[in-house]
Amino acid sequence: AVGHVDEPVYRSGAEPGDAVCVTGTLGRSGAALKLFETGRTDRANDLFRFEPRIEAGLALKPHATAMMDSSDGLSRSLYQLSEASGCGMSVRSLDVPIDPTVEAVAESKAEAHELGVHFGEDFKLVCTVPQERLPIVRETMPVDLTRIGTVTDGDVLMDGEPLADRGFTHR
Repeated sequence: AVGHVDEPVYRSGAEPGDAVCVTGTLGRSGAALKLFETGRTDRANDLFRFEPRIEAGLALKPHATAMMDSSDGLSRSLYQLSEASGCGMSVRSLDVPIDPTVEAVAESKAEAHELGVHFGEDFKLVCTVPQERLPIVRETMPVDLTRIGTVTDGDVLMDGEPLADRGFTHR
């Protein structure tokens, strides 16, 4: 799809102290792949159907300092936002909203984490918002907005350790 917008929210506006947030839950596509592998194609196909986050993007637009979709995976999106903004991000794994379907099909917590953080194809929004605006933003959101961390001056970290920059790589 090709489109035009007069005033976009770029990836490059995140500033230290901003909240790092995501819309909805993550890992549905990874769960769908596991369901395809076990022959549960009807349920898997249901998980691959997404509603574009247009309304959520419009609600975030007046407040977000940086934003992009998570189609390449959460970790890859965090690195892309960090690089474009010249900053770091510190996130907590316990705050990442993993879709309940992931937990139902994953064979371990490690696999659920992998599917939710690195798999991608979930088409959620990853954004940064000034902390003081979070209450206002949440009131206007048509979907859940979860704070998963904070923009920093450092590296991209999860639970205080470097987060692997993994996900889909465009070649």
